[in-house]
Amino acid sequence: MNIVGGKLKTKKVKLKLKQGVIKKLKIIGVILGILLVAYMFYCKQLSQFTELGYSREASKKILFSEHKEYILTVKENKTLNAAFESENFKDKYLKNYAKISFVEHKSLIKNINKLLEKGYSNSDVSIILTHGSEEDVISFTERERVRYLEEFLNFPYAKIKYYDRYIAYTDETGEDEKTTVIHVNLNMDKKEYEDAVTEEEFSYDMLVNKFHYLEKDFIPNDLVEVSEDYRGGTEAVLANRTAVNAVIQMIESARIDGLELVVNSSYRSHADQVEIAEFYRKWYGDSYVENYIAKPGYSEHQTGLAFDMGSKKSKTFAESKEYEWIVENAHKYGFIARFTKRGQSITGYRSEPAHFRYVGKEIAEYIYKNKITFEEYYVMFLDK
Repeated sequence: MNIVGGKLKTKKVKLKLKQGVIKKLKIIGVILGILLVAYMFYCKQLSQFTELGYSREASKKILFSEHKEYILTVKENKTLNAAFESENFKDKYLKNYAKISFVEHKSLIKNINKLLEKGYSNSDVSIILTHGSEEDVISFTERERVRYLEEFLNFPYAKIKYYDRYIAYTDETGEDEKTTVIHVNLNMDKKEYEDAVTEEEFSYDMLVNKFHYLEKDFIPNDLVEVSEDYRGGTEAVLANRTAVNAVIQMIESARIDGLELVVNSSYRSHADQVEIAEFYRKWYGDSYVENYIAKPGYSEHQTGLAFDMGSKKSKTFAESKEYEWIVENAHKYGFIARFTKRGQSITGYRSEPAHFRYVGKEIAEYIYKNKITFEEYYVMFLDK
């Protein structure tokens, strides 16, 4: 009887334990279910913002802030995303962030805060941010507030780091804002040949002038000889291969029209330019050299992309039918008339009808259609 009773008690204990375990498992299951539902709800709420383009980090902060509804109204906004990711986020500037242009700067929000604190408007801040590097912007935040930003910085190629130079140049010359920005960006507020930018890498859109310099040992890529069939003299003429192929195509097209274009010269080394400058200085004087002959290191001929063209039928190229033809057709082959009368105030050289420069068809087409110099194109599209 005791044995049987003992067994019954054991069974009852096991049953109670089993029931307890089941009960606990049910409770755990309910808790896990609640947590799962809560997590799914959280994920769904989070996805409202990640699907709009906000990062997961920013979305979490938005979700647990009081700005959820506002963000859903604004929708995708890169500057707001950066603001919520940043430790410099300030609630009072929330709506400002939404109206300010985004740029890839590590200190974007910190800089925005500083500029807003100085009293700049949202549009002013956007102008500042989009007209300089991060270093330029940081430097600008340290100065006193500037009141007339848009006068110069309305142009997409203007630079905030040159703001004081723009002011000084327009005060000195009386030039309009656009001309001032272009001239200063080209360093024309400085003395010619001083503090020049060194061009180190060969490219078809490289700029070489009185403010952009080539070292003595600079040699252009892929120099080849121009065939005698396309030369105006017997001396060898070297130039970049791509440019040579383009000038040959141009000459062949002119021949179809019954014209005789020829290449008289192209690549000249630094040493060659020294000899030429001295030759013309001896016979024509300093003034001639300053206006017509580039100093060694400042000549486009050293790039292997500049060509002095001529006519087999006329000694005066500027008065020839070949000249008329090339002025209207050079851009189709990637060439521009480099030194024109209209552009001499920017290029720094008087008109040079024979001098054509290879820049590629896209750039040549734009310069031809818009009647601008290569310097102006460089400022607007190439100078970073």
